Amino acid sequence: MPDDRLPSAANYPVPEPETGDDPRFTRGLIFDIARRIEDAGYPPISAGRDLVRLMETLYAFCYTGESR
Repeated sequence: MPDDRLPSAANYPVPEPETGDDPRFTRGLIFDIARRIEDAGYPPISAGRDLVRLMETLYAFCYTGESR
């Protein structure tokens, strides 16, 4: 049985800015998300490689559509 509380249309991905620069996508956003992940009980995201992977994953979620 479908859950009527859940929206049927997805809001993401959003269009990528034509300039390639979105002022909402900041280091602060990445650090806030990293902190929330740590608060949920996961190991700290403190290594540069982990931060880069988190940034790439978040960027893909926000701007990249599914390729079919």
